[in-house]
Amino acid sequence: MTVLTEKQRLLAVLSKQPADRPPVICPGGMMNAAIVDVMKSSNQTLPAAHSDAVLMANLAYAVHNLTGFENFGLPFCMTVEAELLGSEIDLGTFACEPKISREVFSSATQVEYKDISTILNTGRIPVVCQAASILTTQYPDIPVIGSLTGPVSTAASIIDPIPFLKDLRKNAPAAHRVFDYVTGLLIGFAHKLIDHGATVIAIGDPTATGEILGPRLFDEYAVTYINKLIAAIHHRKVPVIVHICGNLNSVKPLIASLKANAISTDAIVNLKQLKDDFPQLTTMGNISTYLLEYGPPEKVALQTRNLLAQGIDIIAPACGLSTSSALANIQAMTHTVRGIHAN
Repeated sequence: MTVLTEKQRLLAVLSKQPADRPPVICPGGMMNAAIVDVMKSSNQTLPAAHSDAVLMANLAYAVHNLTGFENFGLPFCMTVEAELLGSEIDLGTFACEPKISREVFSSATQVEYKDISTILNTGRIPVVCQAASILTTQYPDIPVIGSLTGPVSTAASIIDPIPFLKDLRKNAPAAHRVFDYVTGLLIGFAHKLIDHGATVIAIGDPTATGEILGPRLFDEYAVTYINKLIAAIHHRKVPVIVHICGNLNSVKPLIASLKANAISTDAIVNLKQLKDDFPQLTTMGNISTYLLEYGPPEKVALQTRNLLAQGIDIIAPACGLSTSSALANIQAMTHTVRGIHAN
């Protein structure tokens, strides 16, 4: 088979077409590979790159160039949406990722609804979109993955999570109104990323787990609104990756109802079993991020070979990488997939 470009390979796998081998990627957002080793080696650093399009594009290139991941992943955090909707954000440091300092609302009934078309042109959304445009223009054969925070996690990032999770059960009408609102924002963000050249959209929704929601609420909220977001992205003819954290056992029958082009999972999930149970799924993952942080590289390479032997479609970290993850461990994964042998 002809050797494909990185973009061709990823798009082929996501559309269930033949490819020369599985891609190895890290989508950005909650699965961000801007680790300290990369920043030290490239002199492209955070937190400055969170708010400057050129710096963001340069750091994304450094991640691609040094790690061996076959994509650019933007942004480098999960706070863009929450900041836009009014939550207080700490942009972190060289070694610490951004976090939400304070949610703006205390419950679902307190949410103030802004005009989405207006706020989409504010905050850091233009920065992320401009960075995507720079990368698409300069490196057309490398896929740009635009990463979104999923609807459940976005909602829980603007509302105090404990009251909000109670609202899901006790005040469903107010909760659904919040989900319609944040999903509308995410659709607008996704469309802007696509307009600026994003090849794929990835949705990371760490609050949307079986452990947190249980099967009934997972179906009512996570599946409903993730699928609404996916449908709007598919309308633009762009594929979607969805990452679901945690143990899938309690919600496993519902995973196949997600309309994503690929499902990414945590390390605790047996991906081969998931693939056996739902042959129609394109599976992605799920190299242990604990292993990627602490190694050794030989064990990373072994786990990667096992996933390849099991027929996993896309190789990727299982979840968010620690900023202290060793570059040598990440390279052990990417080099194994790409058939590059260490000296």
